[in-house]
Amino acid sequence: MSYKLIYADPPWGFRNKNTGGSMKSGAAHHYPTMSIGDIKNMPIPDIAGKDSVLVMWWVGSQPQEALDLTRHWGFTVKNMNGFVWNKLTVKGNPFFGMGYYTRAGSESALIAVRGKPAIADRSVRAVRTLPILQHSKKPWQFRDDCARLVGDGRRLEMFARTNTQGWDVFGNECKNSISLGAEA
Repeated sequence: MSYKLIYADPPWGFRNKNTGGSMKSGAAHHYPTMSIGDIKNMPIPDIAGKDSVLVMWWVGSQPQEALDLTRHWGFTVKNMNGFVWNKLTVKGNPFFGMGYYTRAGSESALIAVRGKPAIADRSVRAVRTLPILQHSKKPWQFRDDCARLVGDGRRLEMFARTNTQGWDVFGNECKNSISLGAEA
């Protein structure tokens, strides 16, 4: 099995302590996280197609880790901000998130390639302004944008939270998750 598109939102582990009023804002309070070494050891090079696209959400405080992981998986980064989620609160106000130097109000997904994949739709926009969801959950519109960008072919959503028609999924919250042999 090989995939033309891999859409990933890795459960990045953090070196920092919990922050915020409840002291439960860290990712590990919401879902199991993985070390960068464990994420690197996933068999992505074995399942990525010869000409494939990786769209991967990365953590603003760990850009080097995102670059290293992408390279380790056999992809070349083409755009660090291939997709940008400009976050809104549930009331429609700009989101005021955590941050080391500045307060984050957005998240980015990089676009990387392996081989020479064809781009099916060059009208896909990079930035969407959408409300926040449950901790770390990404809006479905980005998954649809990825599918439009790459077009037909086998698609895998890594670390998925829901099953989506037309996609294989890998995630501990999904029914019918595929097995990769290096589960978290």
